[in-house]
Amino acid sequence: MAASPGGTPDPAVEAPAPQPGAHPSEPGSDSRAGRLSFCTKLCYGLGGVPNQVASSATAFYLQLFLLDVAQIPAAQVSLLLFGGKVSGAAADPVAGFFINRSRRTGSGRLMPWVLGCVPFIALAYFFLWFLPPFTSLRGLWYTTFYCLFQALATFFQVPYTALTMLLTPSPRERDSATAYRMTMEMAGTLMGAAVHGLIVSGAHGPHRCEDAALPGPGAISPDATRLYSIAAAVVAVTYPVCSGLLYLGVKEQADPSAPASSQGLSFLAGLGLTVRHPPYLKLVISFLFISAAVQVEQNYLVLFCTHASRLHDHIQGLVLTILVSAVLSTPLWEWVLQRFGKRMSAFGVCVMVPFAILLAAVPTAPVAYVVAFGSGVSIAVSLLLPWSMLPDVVDDFQRQHQPGPGLETIFYSSYVFFTKLSGASALGISTLSLEFAGYEAGACQQAEQVVVTLKVLIGAVPTCMILIGLCILMVGPTLKVPSQDTSRQLHFQRSTSYSLA
Repeated sequence: MAASPGGTPDPAVEAPAPQPGAHPSEPGSDSRAGRLSFCTKLCYGLGGVPNQVASSATAFYLQLFLLDVAQIPAAQVSLLLFGGKVSGAAADPVAGFFINRSRRTGSGRLMPWVLGCVPFIALAYFFLWFLPPFTSLRGLWYTTFYCLFQALATFFQVPYTALTMLLTPSPRERDSATAYRMTMEMAGTLMGAAVHGLIVSGAHGPHRCEDAALPGPGAISPDATRLYSIAAAVVAVTYPVCSGLLYLGVKEQADPSAPASSQGLSFLAGLGLTVRHPPYLKLVISFLFISAAVQVEQNYLVLFCTHASRLHDHIQGLVLTILVSAVLSTPLWEWVLQRFGKRMSAFGVCVMVPFAILLAAVPTAPVAYVVAFGSGVSIAVSLLLPWSMLPDVVDDFQRQHQPGPGLETIFYSSYVFFTKLSGASALGISTLSLEFAGYEAGACQQAEQVVVTLKVLIGAVPTCMILIGLCILMVGPTLKVPSQDTSRQLHFQRSTSYSLA
């Protein structure tokens, strides 16, 4: 790990005497330097795997399943995706509200929320891919379980990501833990796309349309429904397994807060303060566009390869190329982030721009694999960067609002809220454009207008969003990373005012 700005502290210098009420030492961490053990970072990273496995499968294959297997009209799929994303976005401030009002237990204050969501989210995910025997209310079935899955995934993800601030007061160690989390989440994304894609590959083979005399909708294959159910069950199992490892390997830092009778800051008042903080606003608005671009690219890649190019046989290979390059480049981006700064690392997102345009213009197999590799490198930094910048934004807020309350959960939940709302709008509008272009659910061949629309969605739309987001991110001064002493002071402030009314 590269040295932090200002140089590495001299190990011969004695640590300052502990302050009254200072945080006691935790297993797996250095009481003086705030260092986290490898096991703690690894288990923390594993906790984020299930949501990424499920999100990867839904991002790449849910639209294809709804349109070609469940044969739901594109207009209904548009409303389904929009409603599900909005429900997940609306759950973010709700999650932040209830989590901040919850009491600390023996397992901590955030960990019980993560564990409590596990059985419900696993069931919701399984039924999202289950084909019900009735047809008239099939759209309502998938809308219900997609909304439930998105909401429960939010109640799982918000306390899990906010746990970053309670692992250690050291910015370098938080960045390191974030890198472990992002690496494991990218591995989970790879596993989700690979496992799900391999299981359901037989449902979308070329043989499906070989005997079709007309380009209209075909019959629903029983093998397709069975394969999707098996894939859903395999992904659902990752929730209890990885959450158990998270609970066993990570100790949420003790909270020696003020007495329960002390008054903290209300959730709504805290939310009002966070959304008026300029660095936070810049971060949120910029990644509204960047995250929406990544979601559009992921959601339409499989449809583009199926209906707008002759890349049907390369779908699994292209998806794996994107995800493998993203996983392998995440440690590299962490080094670039530490060496050249987070603002300079943001330019790595631009790598996707020429590749997205190239894929739409020249949809051949060799070009597609080069584009997939470059897109994976770009996606890695677009996912790592905001979660590395959020702790710095929180620290900057704490320095300006002393003695500031611990608003970590509000910062994280509201960030996810805004990015999900942006993704919901982008996916809803883009899927509705397929309906206007004449997309026919379950058809083996689509009209030329649909092909053109898919090329625009895979090339021009992500390009414009990324460029707008980067322009916003580059405006204004760079946040100053706090020193080690300042980090200890901020950690002490959080410890003494963490309880939110």
